This record gives sequence, C-alpha cells and structure tokens, in this order.
Amino acid sequence: MFDTAFTSIFGTAESLVAGVTTLEFLWCCVASIVLGACVAGIYMFRHSYSKNFVVTLALLPLIVQMVITLVNGNLGAGIAVMGVFNLVRFRSIPGSAKDIGSVFLAMAVGLATGMGFLVLAVVFTAVVAVVNVAYVLSPFGRPRQPAKVLTVTVPEDLEFEGMFDEVLGRFAAESELTEVRTTNMGSLYQMQYAVRLREPRTEKQLIDELRCLNGNLKITLGLAPQTKDVL
Repeated sequence: MFDTAFTSIFGTAESLVAGVTTLEFLWCCVASIVLGACVAGIYMFRHSYSKNFVVTLALLPLIVQMVITLVNGNLGAGIAVMGVFNLVRFRSIPGSAKDIGSVFLAMAVGLATGMGFLVLAVVFTAVVAVVNVAYVLSPFGRPRQPAKVLTVTVPEDLEFEGMFDEVLGRFAAESELTEVRTTNMGSLYQMQYAVRLREPRTEKQLIDELRCLNGNLKITLGLAPQTKDVL
C-alpha cells in the first residue's frame, strides 16, 4: 500500500526522459497548485506574513514542477537551472528562519510533483503540516518570560552602583546592566537593564519599589527589540 507513494505516475526512471502525456502533466499541475496552497497555509499559521510572499510561496511548487519536468534526464539543463537558482538567491533579501524553511518546503513539493511522485508529495505535506502545528502550539522552544528592557533615571549626584541589585534580584530571574548614559544636559543618568521577570504581571510592584530608590524619576519597562530569526 505504502509502496505506491514512492511510485511515479511517469513510470520508471528510464521513462522520465520520454515525453510526458498531457493528462499526466495536468495532474501534476493540479497537485502542485493544491499543495502550494497547503504550504502557504502552513506558513501563515500563527505567523505574520505579507500577501506577496504568500502568493509566491503558493506558486513556487508549480514553477519548480515545470522546471523539473523539463530537465528530467538532461544533465546540462539541470546544471544550468541550478545556476539560475543561485542568481535568484543572491538577488533576494534574506528572510526569517520560517520564510526560508517554507521556501525549501515549497521547492521539495515541486520537486516531488515534477518527478511524478504525487502521493509522496501529499503525504510529505501532510506530515509537515501536522508537525508544524504541534511545534507551534506546544511550549517547545518558547522562553518562560520574554526579555524586557528596564530604563531607570537617576540624578547625577546619586551613587547608583549596585543600588537596584536587591530589588531586581527579587523580581527578575535574570538582570544585566547593559548601558549607562547621561541625559538632560548631563544632570541625569539613565541606566538600562536587560531583565527577565520571575513571574508575569509583576511590573507594577517592580516599578513601585524602584521609584522609592530613584527619587520618583522616570522609569520605563518594555519588551526588548526583537531580533530577526534568520538561519
């Protein structure tokens, strides 16, 4: 039963060099379009996206399928196509890790449909969809608390070295002084900490205790800038 998933509708490897019938080609196109939409749906699940990238991702299996169908059995054409893909890669803006993974998934589906392995392409897409949903919904790889940036303003005549360590030790699992700078024509100092709170919804208690130490000057606490997750 499962052996049919590894059987091409074009027949044996030797017959791939021969002409592909119109019906077989149309079946491959339909499979590429449907699976391309599935790949785009996998990418969009719990992820920010743009319409242009989603449409391109949905069309990529169909494009790759056409290329693979044309170069089957032709070594020279295959090498030329690899060169074209390299040119496209170097003219592209680097994407996030999920962007690149989705492009590889779309290309893998296109390779499978281009070789005629339609059942294998469907099974592979379904497996990736299930695993993707499981990873996204599970706590796997998710930090306990998001990193935050704490900025505390203190007067210039205040000895601030180690002043806030005791308070931060009680509220933050991790804290590190990352920057000290002057502001307001040098009359104030701003201390910036990278912190990870022990418990959620303790921001008010932390700020209230810090206000008692810095003379009720400005304090800000917000999420750290997110770095782009690239491969």
